[in-house]
Amino acid sequence: MSKDFKTELFINGEYTSSSSNETLTIHNPNDDSLVSDKVQAASDADVDKAVAAAKAALPAWKATAGAKRGAIMLKFADLLEANADRLAKLESMCMGQPVSLAKKMILGPAALWRYYAGYAGKVAGESYPPDGEDGTYKIVQYEPLGVCSGICAWNGSHVLAAWKIAPAMAAGNTFVLKSSEKSPISLAQYGDLLNEAGFPKGVVNILTGDGKVGACLASHMDIAKIAFTGSAAAGRQVQIAAAKSNLKRVTLELGGKSPAIIFDDADIENAVLHSSDSFLRNSGQICFAASRVLVQESIAPDFIKAVKVAFENAAKKMGDPSLPDTAFGPLADKKQFDRVMEFLTNGKAEGVEVLTGGDRKGDKGTFVQPTVLLNPDLKSKVYTDEIFGPVISVRTFKTEEEAIQLANDTQYGLGSTVYTSDIGRALRVASQIEAGTVGINSAFNTSPQTPFGGFKQSGYGRESGVEGIKNYLQPKTIHVNMNLPVGKKMPGTT
Repeated sequence: MSKDFKTELFINGEYTSSSSNETLTIHNPNDDSLVSDKVQAASDADVDKAVAAAKAALPAWKATAGAKRGAIMLKFADLLEANADRLAKLESMCMGQPVSLAKKMILGPAALWRYYAGYAGKVAGESYPPDGEDGTYKIVQYEPLGVCSGICAWNGSHVLAAWKIAPAMAAGNTFVLKSSEKSPISLAQYGDLLNEAGFPKGVVNILTGDGKVGACLASHMDIAKIAFTGSAAAGRQVQIAAAKSNLKRVTLELGGKSPAIIFDDADIENAVLHSSDSFLRNSGQICFAASRVLVQESIAPDFIKAVKVAFENAAKKMGDPSLPDTAFGPLADKKQFDRVMEFLTNGKAEGVEVLTGGDRKGDKGTFVQPTVLLNPDLKSKVYTDEIFGPVISVRTFKTEEEAIQLANDTQYGLGSTVYTSDIGRALRVASQIEAGTVGINSAFNTSPQTPFGGFKQSGYGRESGVEGIKNYLQPKTIHVNMNLPVGKKMPGTT
């Protein structure tokens, strides 16, 4: 496609260049070709300008009738759908996501915008009558927080942006979003769509830049809440900056090392499908992907044989992400490629058995072969750390109790899957897994209706579902003294 796309910051309803003239350079991970070297990187002054615009827009936006706010959000959802092909191509060019998947990951966010548009003007409060002799009528109302911000990871830009911006809009907040420096261009196009949808100036602002921009947002004194998706190390820094500044609220989604438990009564063909093709969507660059596959001993030989074939077939469907029939693309950039290859190199040096894959695919771009590792040591980094690539580890277990122990033996707790034909067992095991999400007989998929987030070091707070909008509201308690005599005059009145 032609390079007719926005690369500027979007502040106060207008596109503008960075005040520092700093730019980012983006290369296509498919073939290392230049996408753009003119992506504007926000300075501290630009962050201040965006926050000031959001602060100025807040009083009018939160006073806007819910029906009108909802109508603007619905219009934006329509525009996302209408521009899905173009946005998907831009996302694919920047981080290698196949266009077929990238489009789905724009249509899904459109549904999220519609879901939260339905909440605009419908956030109910509570009331409690006087209790006994207390004589107090009690009211609880839920109010917007103010200026909120979000920092997106690069593996699902539009989903993450929708999780952050849409509930904030429905609740009456204003917003400053920072896209990832790996995949900033598709989200940079939002400015025109926001204006066309009818958002007033300053209500939503879109910034690009590296970690310095995120640090400025996390420490900004006029931001009431920040939502971050990314690495655990960066998430800790966001939390520290938030605490050291104005104690702003924080939502963190920090990745995982999710287990898949496959019992001997499972449909093996189904378990193989979801442990291969479903896992490999986005080339394994999904925070809740089940990369630790635990298989009951009695069916392990059959499963291992089948999953080897599935991963080898997947390698044949890996290629140019701009082609509509490509299923799996490259990793997001050279840095991510080097990270994954380092895991594989070190794992092989430790003696980890590679069932299939384990090397670079081709001689250009950032492609890594779909890889299956067998029985890595429980302390091996390929087993304990988030690789974020097309790599699974397969281990066996004997009993249900052992499977649960292995599944929970991790610092993370974001996703999990359970495969069995016994629904009683499935629900029993699901209740004992220390994770925020569980998929039964399927790889986990997010839904606008349900919350998403993790346990343990996978973060805290939730996005999506009704819990998502709760994170952008604060309760206010009002007590009314009902014991004043009717007609009694206040002291000093006549």
